[in-house]
Amino acid sequence: MNRSTRPTASRPLLVGALALTAAVTACSAPGESDDKAGSASGPIKIAVVDARSGQLSSLGEWEYKGAKLAIDEWNKKGGVNGRKIQMKSFDSQGDPTTGTNLARKIADGKYIAMIGTAESAVTIAMAPVLKQSKIPNITSGQADALVGQKSPFLFLNGPTSTTYDSTLAKYLVKDKGLKKIAMISNNGSFGKGEHDAFAKAIKDLGVSPVSDQVVTTDQKDFSAALTKIRAAKPQVVFIGSEEVEAGLIVKQARDLGIDAPFAGAAPQGTPVFIDTAGKKAAEGTFVSSPYLSNDKSAASKKFAAAYKTAYGETAELHGAKAYDGTNIVLTALKNSDEATGAKLAEAIRSTEHDGLLGQFRFGEDGVGITRTDIGVIRDGKLVAQK
Repeated sequence: MNRSTRPTASRPLLVGALALTAAVTACSAPGESDDKAGSASGPIKIAVVDARSGQLSSLGEWEYKGAKLAIDEWNKKGGVNGRKIQMKSFDSQGDPTTGTNLARKIADGKYIAMIGTAESAVTIAMAPVLKQSKIPNITSGQADALVGQKSPFLFLNGPTSTTYDSTLAKYLVKDKGLKKIAMISNNGSFGKGEHDAFAKAIKDLGVSPVSDQVVTTDQKDFSAALTKIRAAKPQVVFIGSEEVEAGLIVKQARDLGIDAPFAGAAPQGTPVFIDTAGKKAAEGTFVSSPYLSNDKSAASKKFAAAYKTAYGETAELHGAKAYDGTNIVLTALKNSDEATGAKLAEAIRSTEHDGLLGQFRFGEDGVGITRTDIGVIRDGKLVAQK
């Protein structure tokens, strides 16, 4: 090289352009297209965000598999108007801060929609970034605080805590005549939402809890709270906590001699709750859920069979919710000629979908399902209460 040669003015621009091209290429994940979201060609990019590690990873696995099953079915039929759907999973670790960082990454990555998360606290943390970036998000969370975000881009693929818990409260108080009700919930977004919704529901029915205990989300020993509950001699114990913690609470309650049945919402209807508590300890637990079993309908049986074939596992509520939510997003995309941003959000709101959980009819609050049924755990399985 002749070092005395003075570079022309255009050379730095050319070098910079080449460097920028190389950097962009290097940032692309293997097998991932460089097409931007919302472009008229190339794959349609959908993000699925959930805990894939940590204590809440079971939720993430169920949701990922439900969403992937729906996307695989669409892609086998040609995708959306001939365009393939490209799905990428992101691990929120069940952590709101991690979720917020992922929301920015999704916005930068030009994903046009997000499925997830199953953790209300993480979804709430992500909501402002997704709203600012105009990325529609359909979540499996159920805390009423999700609706409180008032984001036109946030949708729920299931009922809110108010629906779950008001249905449960009416069943316990009116149908079963149980008025000595104790409560134990955690101080996370999900637990607080469940606590407040159930407390209001029983208050509206003229009932006050005989004991109201709040624990932390990372607590492992519940003997102090459960001892107070035992002293109150409740007829039933409401539990507002995620699967693993709820299972530990029930297991320890039985060890302390509490024989009253437990009652709760979605987490108490899962295999993880039953396995953690133990089949004997979980027996008789009342559960409020929009999806009590895979035998709910012809559609649910077909879904369960496909899920079993794909993953070798039995489907449950969270997978069904993600399957419904993903189908709603893709249907909205198809019907809107692959609209993005605010137009896609409005297309989702306008989509009427007869899904596994029921008939989705979205209101301005982003809620599409407003009904649950009551089930009970018998011999390690959730069955409809007759």
